[in-house]
Amino acid sequence: MRRGVSLALAAVLLLAVCGALPRPREMGDMALLRVMGVDRGESGPAMSAATGPQPPEQPARLWRGEGSSLSAAAQAIQSRSDRYVFFGYVDQLLLGEGQSRRGVEDIFAYVARDAQLSLAARLWVVRGDTARTALEAGGDRGVESRLATLAADGERGLSIRPRRVGEMYTQLLERGCAYAPALTVGEAELTAAGYAVFAGDKLAGYLEGESARGLALLLGHPLTEVVEIALPGGRAAARIIGAKTVSRFAGSEGRLRLTCRVTAELAEGNGPLSETERETVCRRLESLAEHEVTSALEQMRAWKADCAELGPRAALSDPGLWSSLESDWPEVFSRLEPEVTVRADLPGG
Repeated sequence: MRRGVSLALAAVLLLAVCGALPRPREMGDMALLRVMGVDRGESGPAMSAATGPQPPEQPARLWRGEGSSLSAAAQAIQSRSDRYVFFGYVDQLLLGEGQSRRGVEDIFAYVARDAQLSLAARLWVVRGDTARTALEAGGDRGVESRLATLAADGERGLSIRPRRVGEMYTQLLERGCAYAPALTVGEAELTAAGYAVFAGDKLAGYLEGESARGLALLLGHPLTEVVEIALPGGRAAARIIGAKTVSRFAGSEGRLRLTCRVTAELAEGNGPLSETERETVCRRLESLAEHEVTSALEQMRAWKADCAELGPRAALSDPGLWSSLESDWPEVFSRLEPEVTVRADLPGG
């Protein structure tokens, strides 16, 4: 009994000397990060992280930390904050061009291991600039809303299609190459800038304009483009709204044949089209789509990066041939001159 009293008294004295036990952090003590960027610093990775706009009417906040590793960079961010920095809400990851050219696999592996980060975060490559500059471009509003808008536009075919970190990481590990949406930093906001192509885990280059549209066709997610076609009775405007590409091997030497079927719709026109006019519109769309697909293929072959996975898709037509080509596919792909055929369908009037 005496021993119990002594222990209780000791506990009271300890509290009196040391003060009350630490108070758990409330939600208001946390900085809930929404966007993270990775660049290359002087001594290692440089990480930038930003919140979204904070209520009530508080501006977004931005932190930066460097270290010999990503973990050290994240710890440096924590040490600079007067609140607990929480990465569990990060749903956008930006990679600066410099870091992308050095390699990205370690970054994806870090995201996969970290208990707070998620492979479901959307991934963007900042073309010709740093992730930090892109984050700063959002000012007090932050860039979260702009990235969400770009992603939504991409899902509807109005802009480059977004990708998840896990999707790209899987493609790198399984195929040795991958693609990701690219952004440029403008005076007022971030702007879509085609697709970044990675050979191995390093940035090889960018597909933009017609080449970006060509990759989108190969992937089955066409970018909306209104095409005007001159007709005997006036003009018509059409746009491609769907695409499906079939990849096959042909011949013992492994020629690659691509058949792309595109579906279009009439955006403008002077009444229903005649059969001749419909044929004219379809031939024009086929010519345009073939040019775009060929442009994308030429650049991907130059980088030895089959990021549209045409080889694995063609394996279904000849598994035996694919088994002999798979180990050396990047080199084989770079030497191939794929045969491209495009067929357009224009339902309705």
